[in-house]
Amino acid sequence: MKHEKWLAAFALLAVSALGTSSLHAASIIDEWASVKAPPPPALKAVTADPKTTALIMADFVQPICSHYPRCMASLPVAKKMLAAARAANVLVVYTSIPKVPISAVEAAVAAKGNEPFVQSFTDKFLNTDLEKILKDHGITTIVMTGVSSNGAIIETSSEAALRGFKVVVALDATSAATTYAEQFVAWQLVNGPVIASDITLTTSDMLKF
Repeated sequence: MKHEKWLAAFALLAVSALGTSSLHAASIIDEWASVKAPPPPALKAVTADPKTTALIMADFVQPICSHYPRCMASLPVAKKMLAAARAANVLVVYTSIPKVPISAVEAAVAAKGNEPFVQSFTDKFLNTDLEKILKDHGITTIVMTGVSSNGAIIETSSEAALRGFKVVVALDATSAATTYAEQFVAWQLVNGPVIASDITLTTSDMLKF
């Protein structure tokens, strides 16, 4: 009899624990439809020191940008920023993916022959001399532009912050295949662990060299 009571008590406890476990084990998939977008992150005006700032033109190359309508739409903004950076003698660094040369950069923002160029996948520090280029020029702040937000922008920005650089992301000069990706990246850059304190979101009109 005692044995039966013990089994009954154990079964009740197990059912109760299972219910509690199920309550706490709900994944993001279960809550996907109910997730609300947070308020937009704050944009800040930035005055960058031309002597210690580099403009990163990330992957504005035809095999990538031409397949992203939002990248093509951002080219006039990127062109304006590029002209302002060059006028202030800001270091301009171009990036691409492996096997895609600097000659493939979109004509609107074409590189000059003396501007550094590195090739990697999403993290432009990986297996390149980007950090050396920046430090050799006394750079402490990088301004990120380019494509894609959820690729080169988030990966390179995050890695730059982890390596001790200040990072400014011009949201109107960055793009992705979808607006959701751009929204997520903007939120993550200023909310992510460790990196958030070194990353600032701005726009081309709020940035001065």
